[in-house]
Amino acid sequence: MGNRTVKALVLAGGLGSRLRPLTQTGAKQLLPVGNKPIIHYVLENIQSLGVKEVGIIVGAETSVGIQKELGDGSRWGFDIRYIHQEAPLGLAHCVIAGEDFLQNDKFLMYLGDNMLKEGIQSFASEFVASGSTAQVHLVKSPNPREFGVAEFYEDGRLKRLVEKPVEPPSNWALTGIYFFDSTIIEAAHSIKPSWRNELEITDAIQWLLDKGFSVGYRKLRGWWKDTGRPEDLLEANVLVLQSLTGNVDPSASVDFESLIVGEVKIGPNVEIKSSVVRGPVIVGEGSIVEDSYIGPSTSLGARCLVRNSEISCSIIMDDAKILEVSVPIDGSLIGREAVIHSSNGKPKALKLIVGDVSKVGLV
Repeated sequence: MGNRTVKALVLAGGLGSRLRPLTQTGAKQLLPVGNKPIIHYVLENIQSLGVKEVGIIVGAETSVGIQKELGDGSRWGFDIRYIHQEAPLGLAHCVIAGEDFLQNDKFLMYLGDNMLKEGIQSFASEFVASGSTAQVHLVKSPNPREFGVAEFYEDGRLKRLVEKPVEPPSNWALTGIYFFDSTIIEAAHSIKPSWRNELEITDAIQWLLDKGFSVGYRKLRGWWKDTGRPEDLLEANVLVLQSLTGNVDPSASVDFESLIVGEVKIGPNVEIKSSVVRGPVIVGEGSIVEDSYIGPSTSLGARCLVRNSEISCSIIMDDAKILEVSVPIDGSLIGREAVIHSSNGKPKALKLIVGDVSKVGLV
């Protein structure tokens, strides 16, 4: 197997409770950013390392959707093995669940809902060159209490990792990207569940530190997002669209009364009529925009219909319809096949069908 990272373990078993109701019908890793499922960005980063064997941890609620979307992995040049975790028992438990797949090989562990601007090739190269047992990746966080946090010795070496501390020892938070050799399997078997009844990866890495194994770290330069909340998903969409290159598919139709400004990517068979689209914006295949304004940092999915409405800084998912809405829509997540329309009936009142754990802002 040589001295390189030869496998990847992608974690896609989480329930996505903070993103409900969007995750009631599918895995959070399949939610779109820039009109592409989040987990595709993860797999593209793994692909850049030349890894061929990928294990994907799935749970009861995510298994069907993830397998349907990713298949056997051949479109990325992967051989994907799906590994079922019976319950969300922690990241270190995912290592135990994947033990037969991982065997004695070095591997990358990557949370399937994490996104970062820079690639991971340099991280992999440094891990291999260092000969470390593990390598973690840190980002400066304004809210370190929400994450695992690193504490350092005065000489800069990693001292310990603390999961969601009340008093963070630093503002350097763990991202969901790790490199390990097979010693982490022994560590995962050696620790006890936390107060959350989960086997924490921070505890497993701390076990390595306490036993004298070498644990390196890298600090990320570009942006990183854990897309576990609606506001994080929207911010990731903004960040991804910042590097969008606009183009209009030859099969798309933009009439003379419409204005396309800035970087706007218009997909196949799109129709833009009497509308203004101000980039960065991406419009998915088969969508129709009529008498409307689509503002910056908006992703419009496939087969959407927007008529006589204004939308900006939002994610509109496939097959949604936004019709005759008199108030601008901003900073919103609209799910698949959702319909938002004005109601001119009597009495003049809001008519809402709102699912569990929804959020609605009214003006």
